[in-house]
Order: sequence, then C-alpha cells, then structure tokens
Amino acid sequence: MRIVLVEDNQMLAQGIQKVLSDEGHSVDYFSDGSLADQHIHHEGADLAIIDINLPGMDGVTLTKNLRSRKQAFPVIILTARGATRDRVIGLDAGADDYLVKPFKMDELEARIRALSRRINPILAPKEKIGKIEFDRNSRRIYYQDNELSINRRELTLFEILLNKKGQYISKSQLVDTQYGVGADINTNAIEISISRLRKILSIYNIKITTARGIGYMMDDS
Repeated sequence: MRIVLVEDNQMLAQGIQKVLSDEGHSVDYFSDGSLADQHIHHEGADLAIIDINLPGMDGVTLTKNLRSRKQAFPVIILTARGATRDRVIGLDAGADDYLVKPFKMDELEARIRALSRRINPILAPKEKIGKIEFDRNSRRIYYQDNELSINRRELTLFEILLNKKGQYISKSQLVDTQYGVGADINTNAIEISISRLRKILSIYNIKITTARGIGYMMDDS
C-alpha cells in the first residue's frame, strides 16, 4: 500500500515509517502540509496519515483540499489534542479516523488494516489461488494450514498481484507501491523479487507471467 505520512515531529515520523516499511508498505513522508498537498494532488495515495498541526498548511485544510479534489482514499488524522471538538473538526473535514497522541504503533497498524478493508470491500477476507490460501486480515499465506515463510517485500508483491489476478501490472506501479512515488530504486530490484516469488509459488501451481513492456500477471497455472 502507498501511504503518505505528513508529520512534523521527525522522531515520531521515523518510528511510523519504520513500522509501516517493515510491514511492506511504501511511505512518502512530508513534514510540511503545503508540500504534501502538492504531492497528493499529482500522485495520489492509497491512504494518508496527517497530523493536524503542520507548517505550511494545517492538516484540516490539507484534508479538505484533497476531498474537494474528489480524492477519496482513507485519511487518518493525528492530533495531540484530546478535546472532542478537535476530533469532530478533523472528521468533518473528511478524515475517516483519528488517533490522539501518544498512541501505540500496533493500534495505528490495526486502524490501517481496518481502513484497507474498506478500500477493497469486494475482496474476500480469504482467497485461494493454486494450492495456497491468502488471509488478507493477517496478511499470511497458508498451504494445508501451514504458514509459508516469505519476506515482507515479496509478500507485498504477492498481495498486489493477487488483488489484480489475471491482469497485468506495470513494473513502475509495483515500484511506486513498494518504495514510494519517485523513489530512486533500480527496477532490477523488482525483477529480482519477482524471480524469487515466482520460484516460491511455482510448486503451488501458481504462475507469474512477464509481458515485456507491459508488466507482470499472476494466475493459477
């Protein structure tokens, strides 16, 4: 998932980035609301985490701006204020959820999982492909009730390809989703991850097809 994080507390932002990156998400980070607004306007996101008190442009205005542009992805507001009125203002601006600082990272992760289920409500909580089953809630892959060992980057690739099963996804889309828009990543990194994932899945009757200049597609073999 491509997540935009807008937070001017650098220590907190670094903590959030590490947790989300470890979960296989890409994180585009901004400490300034105006810069984040420009990025979101042109690049969009799958989800945004936005602090209320920001330099350049406050989080409420930023949220109102993206909603006025009909950008409908989920938004989580972060605030150090505990007053009900401040939470109401954030939700009325178009936020889907909020967290009051300080908060625990596992709570943030749980809220992101809940909102991601709203993004793709037609996707089943569990889906079979080939001989394996993917649990979307826990983000785990099972073969005959045994969990497969797979690293986070390759798990994210699997999830993206499964959600678009039978459709080609471009290499640039995979890079953006894994590393963030504009990340200085050699596309060979995606090719290597795809190669490893293909090798893991081949014994479970799953194939990943490569179409030169188009992208990759995963389906039952």
